[in-house]
Amino acid sequence: MSDATLDASNASPSSPNWRSLTELLASMRFAISLLTVICIASVIGTVLKQHEPAVNYVNQFGPFWADLFLSLKLNAVYSAWWFLLILAFLVVSTSLCVARHAPKYLADIRNYKENIREKSLNAFHHKAKADLAGAPADEAQRLGKMLVSGGWKVKLQQRDTEAGPGTGWMLAAKAGAANKIGYIAAHTSIVLICLGGLFDGDLIVRAQMLLGGKSPYTGGGLISEVAPEHRLSDRNPTFRANLLVAEGTQSSTAILNQSDGVLLQELPFAIELKKFIVEYYSTGMPKLFASDIVIHDKETGEKKEARVEVNHPASYKGIEIYQSSFDDGGSKVQLQARSFQQGVKPFMVSGEIGGSLKLPASDIGGQPATLEFTALRVLNVENLSGAGSEVDVRKVDLKHTIESRLGAGNKSATKRDLRNVGPSITYKLRDASGQAREFVNYMLPVDTGDGQPVYLLGVRETPAEPFRYLRVPVDPEGGIDGFLHLREALADSALREQAVQRYTRLALDDKRPELSSQLQQSALRALTLFAEGDSKNGQKQVGLQAISDFIEANVPEAERARAGEVLVRILNGVLYELAQVSREKAGLKAMVPDEKTQNFMTQAVLTLSDVQLYPVPVFFELKNFDQVQASVFQVARAPGKNIVYLGCALLILGVFAMLYVRERRIWIWLTPAQHGAKATMALSTNRKTMDGDKEFEQLSGKLLGIARDPGGNAA
Repeated sequence: MSDATLDASNASPSSPNWRSLTELLASMRFAISLLTVICIASVIGTVLKQHEPAVNYVNQFGPFWADLFLSLKLNAVYSAWWFLLILAFLVVSTSLCVARHAPKYLADIRNYKENIREKSLNAFHHKAKADLAGAPADEAQRLGKMLVSGGWKVKLQQRDTEAGPGTGWMLAAKAGAANKIGYIAAHTSIVLICLGGLFDGDLIVRAQMLLGGKSPYTGGGLISEVAPEHRLSDRNPTFRANLLVAEGTQSSTAILNQSDGVLLQELPFAIELKKFIVEYYSTGMPKLFASDIVIHDKETGEKKEARVEVNHPASYKGIEIYQSSFDDGGSKVQLQARSFQQGVKPFMVSGEIGGSLKLPASDIGGQPATLEFTALRVLNVENLSGAGSEVDVRKVDLKHTIESRLGAGNKSATKRDLRNVGPSITYKLRDASGQAREFVNYMLPVDTGDGQPVYLLGVRETPAEPFRYLRVPVDPEGGIDGFLHLREALADSALREQAVQRYTRLALDDKRPELSSQLQQSALRALTLFAEGDSKNGQKQVGLQAISDFIEANVPEAERARAGEVLVRILNGVLYELAQVSREKAGLKAMVPDEKTQNFMTQAVLTLSDVQLYPVPVFFELKNFDQVQASVFQVARAPGKNIVYLGCALLILGVFAMLYVRERRIWIWLTPAQHGAKATMALSTNRKTMDGDKEFEQLSGKLLGIARDPGGNAA
């Protein structure tokens, strides 16, 4: 719209400040500034995750920036007071602009502007003159009918000329008046969309918190025990909340997440989840998830069955029920505790996802802790292609490299080997001070591509970190016991000496007794160093790192490579014999010296070196589970939805009218001449385009009979 100001006669002379404020609010520059701020805020709300726990922002951005973001309500942009205030100002500004200009535009639509003077027609860009055979009155009627048949609206005005009173005629015609309606519709749509957003946003909820004594709930416990001041009535006119329902259960209390807690939204009905259905793509991403539900009306007791899918909500009593996501509904799990240390016996624990269990210090070989059952994932699809990033410049295929990056958007230059590696259990061990580590252990062994299946034991200190995995090799019996027996034997000095003696006897074959004592001492030294390590810089180094430190400290640099090769060969041989000793002690068959055994021992050496870094003495294996699915619904009462739909329709209509409808006006001034009438014609358009030039040529030729040469000039 135009940014023109009101005339002084239309404003109150007694209130200059009010006039200035009105001018500012109704200014299009002011509205555009508000729209710019809203767009920037929307970008922030899209990039920055909304309604996350405060600790997540601290972990991601640090304490300073987290406090700044929280103070500015950037974690809840769309419900922040300043965002709602800007939205309200935009509504006021656009409403004033519409109210200010709409009457003028509507009047302009009705006005034919037939009082234009004859001299003014000569100032138009598109103008033409011609002599007509008929009298001015007859020609005016003829030309008017021709324009009406072409879709124009026509008005005739009789005027006085030098030839006498009423001898002249002014024909005024117009077309494309919808262009002006487009301006009104487009600006009105902004008001409607913003109003719908305000109605369906947090404005009503915040008003209840401010005026109705409602406050967010920050505690825990059962929903039934939450006080009424934290609950919203089922007559709440607008809300958008989340509702989690497990299979075989029903719920009627949804949750509205707030930046400083939650509000409970009561529903006029209860939702019962009969069955949750989920299908997956080969990548492990959900392809379809749907819920078969039963809606129980609290007032009438009526039951209504429905199916809710993504983009296919169910509706009841003006409340839309959307399929938002899915979660665990309290699956039952059985875990077996195993330890890398001696003296800690295996034991079984049972629990429910979302629950916790107290563990005494005697059970876990350390301090007492709380075991929290966090999550159960039945399907885990991982990329096990094992593709490296090394590039040999002699083998670069430029054609293949280019083609691998062309084509469909889902085409990948890297070969992917997607496999379902089976169920996993995620749990936390929380100490007495409240600090917790998070663990994820896979139920089944995983073949990572090197020929040796391993059990993956993941751990991380904070949710912001990725999981680090300890790879425990699978023994010949297909379990984890073989490695644990080897780990226990490594901690036993007597078994280490027995393994060294067996290795020395087999290595020398009793043919060189003079080297037996020397080899035995070297092997025992290497194995003891690997098992117990050595202190360096106040920190005890064990495993392969201890061997490396020993070589660097005691072997000249020129001989380190050869000495390291010898020590590692001796260490591998002794550890193999130690594994055989541990299996004999456990009553298991001896390992056959083949490729599978070699792969097992190679991974076992690496894991024995890394196991010292595992932060706790016990880990929990997933032995059995009974999965219970839960569906997460979004329930919404949105009275502003229809207002927004109306605003969107007006916006489409307005933009279409402004871009594709051209307003045109034609004036033809007819005066008496010696042999008929003299006509002066002019055309006005709101936009100068080639179409306007072409249309004027056609109209002047059709109405006035003016022929034009190929160059566009009148003949």
